[in-house]
Amino acid sequence: MTGLAFLIPVALLMGLTGLAAFFWSLRNGQFEDLDGAAARILIDDEELPVERKGERG
Repeated sequence: MTGLAFLIPVALLMGLTGLAAFFWSLRNGQFEDLDGAAARILIDDEELPVERKGERG
């Protein structure tokens, strides 16, 4: 019984912390451009030549 008296407030505190983090991310614009992030993975960047150690050209 004393275990529940400890675990229930801890669980409520963790839930409220997660809810506060979610509302913080909404307020700071983390969810504004979901389609742009999905399409950005498909865009090819210019590939730069990789210089390896010991090779000079």
